[in-house]
Amino acid sequence: MAAQALRALQQRLAAFAAARDWEQFHSPKNLAMALAVEAAELVEEFQWLTEEQSRRLDDERRERVRLELADVFIYLLRIADTLGVDLLRAADDKIALNERKYPVERVRGDARKYTEYD
Repeated sequence: MAAQALRALQQRLAAFAAARDWEQFHSPKNLAMALAVEAAELVEEFQWLTEEQSRRLDDERRERVRLELADVFIYLLRIADTLGVDLLRAADDKIALNERKYPVERVRGDARKYTEYD
């Protein structure tokens, strides 16, 4: 079901871009750059907040964060669609890779990068 919902959203986004003749601008490079900008806008919402404040957002900030998350998600979906990447499968593959790189018994409670372990 999730795969169908993602595909339907990708199709909606593609139709939105096509109706506006924006595919010409939606190269993987341009979409990646737009994704980075939107991710920075998301980060900006948390700038200067304490760890605790970042966990307790007021309604106004939570709504801004929600919409920035949507922007990040939209550009991620567009890039994946443009390149023919199945995001659900890619995420499963990446989790499996991370499980091998970060075995629980070795890394529990330790946030170092996998290359920093013996």
